Amino acid sequence: MNRRFFLALLAALLVGTGTLTAQQPARYDVLVYGGTPAGIAAACAAADEGRTVALVEPFSFVGGLVTNGLSHTDFRSMECHSGFWWDFTQRVYAHYVREYGKDSPQAKLSFQGQFGEPKVNQQLLEAMLAERKGVSVLTKHRLLNVASTRSMPSRIISTVFRKGDGEQVNLAAGMYIDASYEGDLMAKAGVEYTVGREDQAKYGESLAKGVPAGGDKQVQGYNFRWCMTIDPANKLPAPKPEGYNREDFLPVLDLYRSKKLTHVFGVAITTGLEVPDSMGAKTSKAIYKVQPPLLPNDKTDINDMSHGVVRLSMPDINDGYPDASDEERTRIVQQHLSYALGLLYFLQNDPEVPANVREDAHRWGFPKDEFVKNSHLPEQLYVREARRMVGMHVFTQNDTAFGPDDVRIPLKKDSIAIGDYSHNCHGTGREGTRFNGKHTGEFYQRAAPYQVAYGTLVPKSVSNLLVPVAASSSHVGFCALRLEPIWTQMGHAAGFAAHLALKEDAGSVQKVDVKLLQRLLHSHGAATIYVNDVPQNSPDYAAVQWLGMLGGLHGFHKPEGENKPLWQPLFGQYAKPYPLHEVELEKPIDEALLQRWISLLPESVRTKAIALALKADSKTTRGDVIRAWYKLSAE
Repeated sequence: MNRRFFLALLAALLVGTGTLTAQQPARYDVLVYGGTPAGIAAACAAADEGRTVALVEPFSFVGGLVTNGLSHTDFRSMECHSGFWWDFTQRVYAHYVREYGKDSPQAKLSFQGQFGEPKVNQQLLEAMLAERKGVSVLTKHRLLNVASTRSMPSRIISTVFRKGDGEQVNLAAGMYIDASYEGDLMAKAGVEYTVGREDQAKYGESLAKGVPAGGDKQVQGYNFRWCMTIDPANKLPAPKPEGYNREDFLPVLDLYRSKKLTHVFGVAITTGLEVPDSMGAKTSKAIYKVQPPLLPNDKTDINDMSHGVVRLSMPDINDGYPDASDEERTRIVQQHLSYALGLLYFLQNDPEVPANVREDAHRWGFPKDEFVKNSHLPEQLYVREARRMVGMHVFTQNDTAFGPDDVRIPLKKDSIAIGDYSHNCHGTGREGTRFNGKHTGEFYQRAAPYQVAYGTLVPKSVSNLLVPVAASSSHVGFCALRLEPIWTQMGHAAGFAAHLALKEDAGSVQKVDVKLLQRLLHSHGAATIYVNDVPQNSPDYAAVQWLGMLGGLHGFHKPEGENKPLWQPLFGQYAKPYPLHEVELEKPIDEALLQRWISLLPESVRTKAIALALKADSKTTRGDVIRAWYKLSAE
């Protein structure tokens, strides 16, 4: 095609959200916006399949919240970890073993690599990217515009970013992945999305009870996740924030006088833990929640105190954040910083604060060796929830509900990731004042292990975009997805899906063969169904996952009446493997199970399996059958 004619045709087809630069775009196979763990996983997955990738990050370094203070990430059991997240955490553990020794406090406190210091997490995530020569990492690039075709479904043609120095950069790709917490690329591409809460009638969710008819625009509250330390040689006091006014914080003194508050720092959820006294009081009558156990090198991850009388999260001021301009977002972030930092500065320094409270306020300080280019404070606010896509499948509370007569949640045959935490919301509104009121819209409800459908990543109206973070979900459903290990699995799947879509002439994410995607995920150690006795490093891992996606792991166990399995605590919020989700590979297979599994096989495999003539003879194990049939499926 004549180049001039092509450009004229392209100009006629394009519809943008703003003026594009005249610069010819740099081209990649895949463009990932958002250097979150999900974005990093997506970039690495696509690169592992030979794709060229631009990973574009608006802040000065990648890693999202995992490198910005969120070190105690939420999950329930180790068995939910797989794929890229599992690889990352194994590297964290190996780092502490290598640097300090296997029996060192640092290695033990890393909880098999789940708890890393922010600087260590950053170092290792950057190393994982550097290993992939096909990935170009662009930091300090903020999205300005997106140009798309007028066709339906539309296709993104190119994007424009503003660098930190103000220069504009034009980038283009065959596939795009929005891995940002805010869903900015998705929104500028014209994808349908929502902000706020749905009422109970919308999806029939019990946890939506109390939401006004028609829903509202409330989103879950944000706060910073500070990394702090008790090491006297490494800690710094709270700096005085710009615009500090002690009058703003005087009402907190009444709470200490009335004993509604007793401490500044409180250690919460200590079940099964020996918490050293140096960490602080074991109480919820505090403001800054210390996450136990300690992180390596005497650090912690500070969070919002759930159901506390004074909160770090500010849901009453962040509702406008998702759709706000960069300038307005900066103002909202500054409000959070001024409040959280100003309150700590007040408690550490004001002469009216009781001496014992001031002493407790100095227990923890900001580490000298973290965020050294940003006054030892993280760059990013913890944006728990912003925009949510309305895509091919909307993940709701119903996706975590038990089915009839089974101990598993009903099978999702198009699953691309798993989770096991809970529906967890720190509140969406505030009644009363900052120091005399309470959060509203708060809930915490555990769930059995659940699956995430491919359609949760897929928009209805754009054929070359996937959205693994601001994913398609209700407010209640999102509260079970919004955990970094789950998001990372979803990002990992998005990277592979983008690769598969590029292999097809149509290049459509809606037409990706999910069975091929699952096979690719399994080959990279990623789970699509929860299994508690076949770990990722097992040679049988992919085979068991394959059988699980056929339905072979459902129906093993029946519930006792209405009683479903319960999580058995390990320590704190963490638990042992979820009961009755094992395969027991060494157990001899019985005739009934053998026949049921045969009935689930695809026709092409079933014929071969029958010819193989494995018998339920007390010698043939479940593992023997799974291995043999999985091999047949690959022929």
